Amino acid sequence: MEEPRPPVGLDTSKAHVARVYDYWLGGKDNFEADRAYGDALEARVPSIRLTCRMNRQFLGRAVSFLTADAGIRQFLDIGTGLPTADNTHQVAQRIAPAARVVYTDNDPLVLVHARALLTSSPEGRTAYIDADVRDPGAILEAKELTETLDLTEPVAVMLIAVLHLVTDDAVAYPAISTIFDAMPSGSYLVISHATGDFWPQEQVDAANATNQAHNVDFRFRTRSEVARFLTGLDLVDPGIVPVAEWRAGPDSVVPPSAESNIWAAVAKKP
Repeated sequence: MEEPRPPVGLDTSKAHVARVYDYWLGGKDNFEADRAYGDALEARVPSIRLTCRMNRQFLGRAVSFLTADAGIRQFLDIGTGLPTADNTHQVAQRIAPAARVVYTDNDPLVLVHARALLTSSPEGRTAYIDADVRDPGAILEAKELTETLDLTEPVAVMLIAVLHLVTDDAVAYPAISTIFDAMPSGSYLVISHATGDFWPQEQVDAANATNQAHNVDFRFRTRSEVARFLTGLDLVDPGIVPVAEWRAGPDSVVPPSAESNIWAAVAKKP
């Protein structure tokens, strides 16, 4: 496979989850280290590509619900990842062309491709912030945020498969509280988070060992640990459930929880 040309300053010797996710979804914006890690983890977790697809489908269902049913017209998508089909603004603007979306990520390669995330409908708007969820102030103070979203009106904060990369609880929980505290009443928090709850301990240990061997910071959290991010919020039915089950349609094929080992939830700020 021909390597993409990396941006100046990008370290391609270490796997980055955004690029590994791109690899698992069949994309081309990844490097040898990303593929080596992706293959090693897939050997331990054979369902990983299915998990990625289920997670992506959850994003689509959640954004559709928020736009069509909850009337949300503003989205803050943190940990965006590399552009693929049906990004947040595409799903939202198909339903409400005036929807506005701000994307945030900290991978230089995602920044290079940010123009693909800025193809807003004429009625709406998109913007991109090069920032890390661990530094909530950099997100909240960015002019791309303040000039695109009206924080006096409800916002959906999207954290799709990103919080398991913030391994330190002393960083993760305060960061999300800081960001969501800045959102008004009626806003929504959308989370999907990897878990070992559905696996035998030896599989969790094997996955953790693979992450460590490839210098990838990763933290499985239990259902109760995921619920802690949603403290004080009103869960939207069906609550915190396996990602493939969240509002799955009657014709959806829902795999066993162990094959889509991610908790998913949407919650509303009172």
